[in-house]
Amino acid sequence: MVGGFLDLHEIQQLVTLVKDANLHELEIERENMRLRIVNQGGWEATHPHVVQSPNNAVPAIVREDKVSQMVNLEDDSNYHIIKSPIVGTFYSAPSPESQDFVYRDSFVDIETIVCVIEAMKVMNEIQAEVKGVIKEIFVQNGQPVEFGQPLFKVKKS
Repeated sequence: MVGGFLDLHEIQQLVTLVKDANLHELEIERENMRLRIVNQGGWEATHPHVVQSPNNAVPAIVREDKVSQMVNLEDDSNYHIIKSPIVGTFYSAPSPESQDFVYRDSFVDIETIVCVIEAMKVMNEIQAEVKGVIKEIFVQNGQPVEFGQPLFKVKKS
């Protein structure tokens, strides 16, 4: 555990525990972090939902070119940028055979799942967290993403 947060090895061990013990759900809350692992049996791995308090960001190294790109995207108050909360691989659909979660001009609300980011064989469903319309998709299926990297531009409604 690093600064109150579980490290990726600990999360992977918990996912294995949930899977091996055939548990439906496991939720852990520590300081400013809550980890919820739900075993839905649909993917090879279980589906964790990592929720952080808004005042405490996960420490990460972001290159300066990415930071300036993020600042430029945040200038317009009519839009919201959905950013990657973790480092991993971006997937636009729940499986290779499925349709994408969202497309350009798709309407989303706060709980709409817009993508999945895989980190250490753990599938993390990313929600829109805003109501509006997807105007831009900045990454492609299977592309690696960094913490804080812009994924979608949403026009708020």
